[in-house]
Amino acid sequence: MGQEVLISLSLIIGLAAIITILAKAIKQPTIIAYLIAGILAGPLAFNLINPGVASAAVIQTLAHIGVALLLFIVGLSLDFRILKDVGGISTVAGSLAMLITAGIGYLIANAFGYGSLTALYLAVALAFSSTVVVIKLLSDKKEMHTLHGKIALGILIVQDFAAALALMIFPVLNTGSSTVILTTLVKILALIILIFTASALVMNKVLSYLARNQEVLFLFGVAWALLIAMLFSYLGLSLEIGALIAGMALASSRYTLELTGKIRPLRDFFVILFFVFFGSQLAPPISSSLIITALAFSLFVLLGKPIIIMTCMRFFGYKKRTNFLTSASLAQISEFSLILIMLGFTLGHVSQNILSLVILIALITIGISSYTTHYAHNLFNALDPFLNIFEGKSKKEDTEKEKKTYDIILFGCDRMGKHLLKTLKAMNTSFLVIDNNPKIVTQLNKKKIDAIYGDAHETEVLNELNLQQAKLVISTIPDIESNLRIQNTLKEMKSKATYVATAEYAAEAEILYHAGIDYVLLPHFLGGKYASAIISKFKTNHIDYAKLRDQQKKELKKLDED
Repeated sequence: MGQEVLISLSLIIGLAAIITILAKAIKQPTIIAYLIAGILAGPLAFNLINPGVASAAVIQTLAHIGVALLLFIVGLSLDFRILKDVGGISTVAGSLAMLITAGIGYLIANAFGYGSLTALYLAVALAFSSTVVVIKLLSDKKEMHTLHGKIALGILIVQDFAAALALMIFPVLNTGSSTVILTTLVKILALIILIFTASALVMNKVLSYLARNQEVLFLFGVAWALLIAMLFSYLGLSLEIGALIAGMALASSRYTLELTGKIRPLRDFFVILFFVFFGSQLAPPISSSLIITALAFSLFVLLGKPIIIMTCMRFFGYKKRTNFLTSASLAQISEFSLILIMLGFTLGHVSQNILSLVILIALITIGISSYTTHYAHNLFNALDPFLNIFEGKSKKEDTEKEKKTYDIILFGCDRMGKHLLKTLKAMNTSFLVIDNNPKIVTQLNKKKIDAIYGDAHETEVLNELNLQQAKLVISTIPDIESNLRIQNTLKEMKSKATYVATAEYAAEAEILYHAGIDYVLLPHFLGGKYASAIISKFKTNHIDYAKLRDQQKKELKKLDED
């Protein structure tokens, strides 16, 4: 049997590797590749994973370990202090969008004839978006630090907390009377309190001691995750809840990042087996009714979910472009959706048919959303005329500021813009700030700085500004399309203003120069020049670096205060 397991594992991992390479070539996430590898390894194709095959039980066990390690690392990132940092838009709009999506998803499931418990599982599964997929796609596009990237990440963090709560509650559903459910919930709550209390009292000291040796810290992290998971399982609770709680108990520790970094490679291997095993559960027969149902749910996720998110964000005053780009990146189901459905299947809450249904939904939504996220800007340009209903309301005072004349106009006041703002105030000249983050605009207006809410990508906004009267136009937005649009507007208005734009890459800077822009800021290039100048001046003198550090800390503090 040992040799059979080894051969099966080798073939499965080899198959996953080949499909992952092909998936990368067509810009698809690795999750898609793993699920397809599982489908091929399952009874639909090569039959490497099948209840009748001896190695299937071993692979299933390894898959459970993968889920435990995945949820442990997710738990490590779920420090409750994070919620105050993701902002009101992410917390409120994210929560509201989840509830509405789940509610409509439940109604759709009922319409297809599913029972209340099955419909509830499907509804919650549809409400979550994939953290793994979204972060990878936004990172590849260098959009993690854009406004829509930050909002999407904040919504994903809120969803992670909601997913953690769902994984705790769902196992006790359908367990009998309300008394049994209440007893189980009390048992879970008591265990959580006990683990969190023990962690708060002794874990920081233990981790401080263990951190002296990296191998010991790694081993302890894995042991802690699996032992707490096994404790929950032994007490008749969900193994997945145990792993999640084990991570959350250490989330506030100073060694969280180190533990995550050490365990992630091990987790990645076992998670591959989980997604492969999950894919293998797509069992025949694949009926036409199952495909139609999967397409209907997928259509709701791909179109309905973004509409819900855009509607929620609109009431916070965000522009339609920010709303569209945020929602487009969240139009898929999550790895948590797969874990939740697998948990329901293990507990006997959902059938094999539901497993197959969710696999198809995952393949369709993750596959299509990968392309819609990649080409989101092009899609927005094409759909722009039809998205006015999702436009945040502009304020009357903004219109009045647009009509005034300013010597300098600054597009974007986050990160680099903060430094420029300090210089502009010292120049004692009139200037206007345009930013697509309502929070930044409100803060500037409170400081008596003229600022309006607008998106440099929108021609209507640019046309309303008195750009032809400006002497200097500065854009800190590293978006080539927005910068080219500003340049075209300046040309159309026959403005004589000096235009300074920003680019991420040298190739983009060349395009901007070719378009006639006067100067292009390359933050990485300037940072490299500054670092070279410092090293050339200070060489190995520790005291000079310390003085510069203290000066920088004061400047950063002053910047935050301003």
